[in-house]
Amino acid sequence: MGNLAVSVPRLRFLALALSLALPTAAQAFKFSDEEAKDQAEAAARSAPRPVAVSPACKERLKKEKVMVLVAERGNHGMNADQGRYGLHFQAIDRRLQQQGMRTMSQAEIKRQVAQAEIDAHFRNDPDAALAAAQKHGASLTLRGVISSRQGINPMLRINEVYINMNFSLVGSNGRYLAEASASSDSYSGGDTVGMALTLINEQADAVVGSLLRGYCGAAAK
Repeated sequence: MGNLAVSVPRLRFLALALSLALPTAAQAFKFSDEEAKDQAEAAARSAPRPVAVSPACKERLKKEKVMVLVAERGNHGMNADQGRYGLHFQAIDRRLQQQGMRTMSQAEIKRQVAQAEIDAHFRNDPDAALAAAQKHGASLTLRGVISSRQGINPMLRINEVYINMNFSLVGSNGRYLAEASASSDSYSGGDTVGMALTLINEQADAVVGSLLRGYCGAAAK
């Protein structure tokens, strides 16, 4: 009986300790669940979605080889250093490959395409761009140009940044086949490259869909 009298307080103490620990564990579990949910939602937003094109056009797309180039227009001109836009490239590239299109990897572009040839694409130099595309076997070039405008919001008195991306799909003959754009506002500062990546991940399906439907329409003429 003496031993029983000693064990009861101990049991009560253990029960109290467990009752205090359980909410903390449950809360940690809840935070973990919320984090996993946020990550799953972010992955779903960035995952490519099928683009509705006709079967005949989809067969034509599979025969094309696409070179994707990205640049940023700033106060000091155009920055077309492709190493700066790797994640932007991947977001577009995944969606083109989903349609069965062959694309040049960034490693291939770096190895085969001179910076002067890339710059020519963004100078709207049709002859140089055409020569570069034919030289490297790309039948299509998809160009994306990031631009931004900054100012002070007159109502909120905080920095306002407007991001725009214009995309063009150009044939190997220099003909513009389709154009599309995406835009977004942000008050978070001047990281235009990071904001442009967020913009692409949010709107890439619509942009690529618009470009490919434009391609299909042009190819049918």
